[in-house]
Amino acid sequence: MDCIFCKIISGEIKSRFLKETKNSVSFLDAFPLAAGHVLVIPKNHHQKIQDMTVDENTDLFLLVHEMVAKVDTITGSTLVAIHNGKEAGQEIPHVHVHLVPRKKGDSAGAIHSMFTSPVSLTESETDELYNRLKI
Repeated sequence: MDCIFCKIISGEIKSRFLKETKNSVSFLDAFPLAAGHVLVIPKNHHQKIQDMTVDENTDLFLLVHEMVAKVDTITGSTLVAIHNGKEAGQEIPHVHVHLVPRKKGDSAGAIHSMFTSPVSLTESETDELYNRLKI
């Protein structure tokens, strides 16, 4: 497989691992958006979160929880971001969670600043989505 994250996990590509668990690893991003940018990924190759087992998800997000506390010590505020699929902005088709330290004036904005044309829904459209997504 030609996945850069799988190559990092196998040791084929050198990385600065911060912590490794049974199913996940965290390491410094090689192309950081901010000093202290960390990635947390599952060891097994999965493109989307919903492709992972419950145990893999639990392990991944426990490591995210632990690492975000460490990253947060850098500036006191951390962006936690997941692009779940190509159209969502996922550039590498392997689940990965970005932990990016944020500070005032860092040129990044809120999630709403990513979208230049927010959607406007009718009450009926909102009800339809509600019914479709309700578990």
